[in-house]
Amino acid sequence: MSNQDRFKRAEFAAMLGIVINILLALVKWGIGVYSGSRALIADAVHSASDIAGSLAVYLGLKAAKQPPDEDHPYGHGKAESIAAIIVAVLLLLVGIQIGKSSFTAFFKPIEPPKTIAIAAVIFSIIVKEGLFRYKFKLGRELNSDALIVNAYEHRSDVYSSLAALVGIGAAILGGKMGIHWLEYADPVAGVVVSLMVIKMSWSLGKESIHNTLDHVLHEEDTVELRKTVESVKEVKKINQLHAREHGHYVIIDLKISVDPNMTVEEGHRVGKDVKERLMEMDNVHNVFVHINPYNVND
Repeated sequence: MSNQDRFKRAEFAAMLGIVINILLALVKWGIGVYSGSRALIADAVHSASDIAGSLAVYLGLKAAKQPPDEDHPYGHGKAESIAAIIVAVLLLLVGIQIGKSSFTAFFKPIEPPKTIAIAAVIFSIIVKEGLFRYKFKLGRELNSDALIVNAYEHRSDVYSSLAALVGIGAAILGGKMGIHWLEYADPVAGVVVSLMVIKMSWSLGKESIHNTLDHVLHEEDTVELRKTVESVKEVKKINQLHAREHGHYVIIDLKISVDPNMTVEEGHRVGKDVKERLMEMDNVHNVFVHINPYNVND
């Protein structure tokens, strides 16, 4: 798959998320206000945050597809990871706001929400789970941190909607059965939603920051890369192989040993052959090869 096709599919997924989240946020907010459900309003705010998250992913993808330039010789792939961090921060802020709003409801008179709130939550769960599965599969296929984090953002909305569903259902049941303390299940669900959102933002943000700080692939993840290098018969030994992640691609810093009696030109040819074979792999963006003289005592 070409880079152009990759970014075209990823950008479509991000734009689809924006459109769906706008519709969901409006529907849940309107029904939440009408039905008097704090849990549904909190869920609507969560969906609204997904709009900003999908927009951040879209802009990150637009930046990441820019070719290398003088200031960015390694390309712009890390823009995707930066977008993922922005999404995680937005999730954290939304989680805190939802928790604060739901907690204050315990100190005010409360009424059970209307039954229509349940239909809105069920609709949201179905749509968001479908969006999660689509984006997660595509993110794995395209090796995009931003899309994967954005997918989990949708999954967090599914979890929050499930919590809201339990809270709304319990509050309605409490109102009909005259169990007034059960009516507070709605704001309790709002608090639970906030904690789930905060936890997910921490997990996703930590992973994205890790990838941004020049994370290199672990040894078990470089097996195919090493086999490719060793397939060049003139390579006597791999002294060092660092594959740094830059969003959806990797840049390899490689040190290899060759026959010390080779001429400079012959050693250069071996390094060029190694680089060309590595560059044939889908996720390798660039390779820097250093040639060492082979020493049996090393």
